[in-house]
Amino acid sequence: MKPLSWAGIVLIVLGAIALAYQGFNYQSKQNVVDFGSMHVTATTEKRFEIPPVVGGIVILGGIILVIAGSRKKS
Repeated sequence: MKPLSWAGIVLIVLGAIALAYQGFNYQSKQNVVDFGSMHVTATTEKRFEIPPVVGGIVILGGIILVIAGSRKKS
């Protein structure tokens, strides 16, 4: 297989994952109080949303790359 086809397959897999999960959670730590030797931090959980349209566009791009990579040179 050509490298272009491999890149297309990777994009198809990433697009499918983006459609399945539609985002991911991560934690953020912030210093609330920093007074001498006393340190107080707060941990907040946030979510990064991935719109389904982005996953669909990535899959479409992957399909185009697989088709372009499978064509023979003339």
